[in-house]
Amino acid sequence: MTPQAYLDGRERPFGVSKTPVSRYVTMPDGCRLAVDVYLPQRPEGGDAAGPFPAITIFTPYYRRFALADAARGDEVTPGSFRYRDLFVPAGYALVVIDVRGTGASFGTRDSFRSPRERDDCKAIADWIVAQPWSNGTIGATGVSYLGAASDFLASTGHKAVKAIAPLFAVWDTYSDHYYPGGILLKELARVYDDLMIAMDHDRRDLLKNISYYANPNFAGPQPVDEDGDGSLCRAAIAEHIGNFHMPDFITEFKFKGDALPYDPNFTSACFSPYGYCEGIDPDVAVYSVSGWMDGAGYANGSLSRFLTLPNPKRHLLLGPWDHGARIDCSPWRPKVEPDFPIVGEVLRFFDEYLMGRDTGLRQEAPIHYYTMHEEAWQAATSWPPVETEETLHLGAEGTLSPQAGVDGSDAYQVDFSKGTGGQTRYERIAAIDSRDYYFDWQGRDEAMLSYTSQPIARDWQVSGHVLADLQVASSEPDAAVFAYLSEVEADGTVRYVTEGLLRALHRKLGECTPVHRTTWPYRSFTRVDAAPMPIGEPQRLYFALLPTSWTFKAGSRIRLSIAGADADHCGQVPHGRPPMLTVYRGAALASSIRLPVKPAS
Repeated sequence: MTPQAYLDGRERPFGVSKTPVSRYVTMPDGCRLAVDVYLPQRPEGGDAAGPFPAITIFTPYYRRFALADAARGDEVTPGSFRYRDLFVPAGYALVVIDVRGTGASFGTRDSFRSPRERDDCKAIADWIVAQPWSNGTIGATGVSYLGAASDFLASTGHKAVKAIAPLFAVWDTYSDHYYPGGILLKELARVYDDLMIAMDHDRRDLLKNISYYANPNFAGPQPVDEDGDGSLCRAAIAEHIGNFHMPDFITEFKFKGDALPYDPNFTSACFSPYGYCEGIDPDVAVYSVSGWMDGAGYANGSLSRFLTLPNPKRHLLLGPWDHGARIDCSPWRPKVEPDFPIVGEVLRFFDEYLMGRDTGLRQEAPIHYYTMHEEAWQAATSWPPVETEETLHLGAEGTLSPQAGVDGSDAYQVDFSKGTGGQTRYERIAAIDSRDYYFDWQGRDEAMLSYTSQPIARDWQVSGHVLADLQVASSEPDAAVFAYLSEVEADGTVRYVTEGLLRALHRKLGECTPVHRTTWPYRSFTRVDAAPMPIGEPQRLYFALLPTSWTFKAGSRIRLSIAGADADHCGQVPHGRPPMLTVYRGAALASSIRLPVKPAS
């Protein structure tokens, strides 16, 4: 059954009011959180007879906006209206919470995804099950930060939590988000801070610069019902001035495992779902959703969640989407917005595991993924979905071939001014409204060290992680290596497929931990495993490109391009010392890429 087919047949007998019941709920430490509750409405008006299962959304991006001119009727819940308008008529209570230090809630944020927020999740769950409209069953969902908050809720072990759907959400905030390959996404840290200053301090003069919240009718966070004059909301906002700032905070964790200098127990695991996953009851149903252009590693996060949790009732969905599935990223898309009804699929999931309906979900394969340039959905029972590989070796004169070829090397002077532009996988995670992806990729690889195959004789459906296995020497004791995979079509059109990056300092491979499983090369990114490059000596850099499913068409060529900087998104490595990289090839020091290619039928 397709999600749209399920939605078409799913009765939605209730109404929904855009004006929820809103109140403060007091946490055990005295902090008051602003909470909105949307209940199913009778056709003739008023709350329907419950009780209902509840779905929670914990957000730092305002549970609801106030309006300067309420008569205009603008949508006041840009982050959650889709859930409100679909879940509540289907018979769910929707509970939306401003996390502490945000919106109309009191307190300060001491961290990105603070452990205190996790404690609050449990207190909110306790409050929900005590309400007369609650049937004692809770689910949670949301995109990005909100999705990881659903992991946090489940990890408290609260017995009412039966199902979570983390959408486009990380598993490891370090490697999936801010330090992919061990390299800081400096622009992401800066832009996130701009966003949170605008929201947390109620700086409407700044918020108008954020495309998602640029409506001039937005007038700060909506006070709760008991706060008729808004004085409590203003007092809460005054407390938010003490919130952390991302560029200062995230750079405290230069290595994974580093602790705050004033709190030796506080590492990046404290604001990552994997750090608490052992608290998730194995009976909780989990639906991980991501897209092939989902930031710097969110797809890896969804995969690791699926691979790590022992929960039998778990599902994985990977589509041709950017962060939040606002855009269909396939160059062959029928239109800009995705056709796939993700929120409808999440409703189906909750119907299965919260309401006990037979939706057919349990009878399907647990994994579904979309292949671009084939424009088709695939099903799989395990990850990776393709076990066979094709190996292409870097060769002389920029070739990429099945044979290793003669020994040799290619020198590449890193240019710190070079970048990948402003329409990439990284913009959407910085709240930038991107509509097209890598439309200007043609010619960008001319500033890189590239290797291109001969035209392939048949279609290659590549599904999973492409692995770069490079022998590289550096003129400096550190370097950043960026690897880009492209399809060069028969007419010369060059299309970006995926990329991977690695800080050479972190080249040491390691074993997965029980709370962070992968099926691709794993590294700890810890200080103890980091080692400078021996200058001028080749070292193995073995790392995965971000996962994808892409069909290279017969007659196309496959291109690997290597760079040492992305000035548009990443910091310099090493600072002020652009290295000369030497890439080795041939039998003695072979550099290659391995592609998971589905066998010909």
